[in-house]
Amino acid sequence: MNPASGPQLRDIHLPPPPAWWPPAPGWWMLAALLAMLLGFALYKFVQRRRRQAARRLALAELDRCIAAAGSNAAALAAALSHFLRRMALREAPAAAAFSDERWLAWLDARLGGEDFSRGVGRVLLDAPFNPAVAFDSAALTALVRRWTRVALTAQQP
Repeated sequence: MNPASGPQLRDIHLPPPPAWWPPAPGWWMLAALLAMLLGFALYKFVQRRRRQAARRLALAELDRCIAAAGSNAAALAAALSHFLRRMALREAPAAAAFSDERWLAWLDARLGGEDFSRGVGRVLLDAPFNPAVAFDSAALTALVRRWTRVALTAQQP
C-alpha cells in the first residue's frame, strides 16, 4: 500500500487546557472560608469602634459634668454622684438605687479598693447636700475618672 494513497493519520491532539471557570470545589471552600473570616473581622472592627465611641462619649460627659460644676465643691460632688449613678444604670440598674455605705461598697467593688468607702469618695454621701463641706476636688475627680475608665474597660467582652 502506498502511504500517500491511504488515510492520512493526524498527530496526537492534546485536550484543551482546563477552563478557569468554574473553579474546583476546593477553591469554593477557600472562598467561603475567606468570606467568613472577612465577615468576622468586620464584625469585630465595628464592635470595637462602637465601644470606643461609647467610651469617648462617657468621658466627654464626665468632662462636661466637671466643667458645669466649676469651682463649686458641692455642685461638683453632686454632678459626680449623678454621673456615677448614670454609669451604674448601664451595668447594674439595681446598683444605681443603692444608698449610703452600700453604694460606696458597690463603687469600691468595681474599682478594687476602698477609695470610696474610706477615702475621698466618701464625700459623695454628704457633699451634695452640704455646701460648706471641704474636700480635695482634684482627688475626687481623679477617682471618678479612674472608676469610669475601669468600668468602661470591664464592659468590653
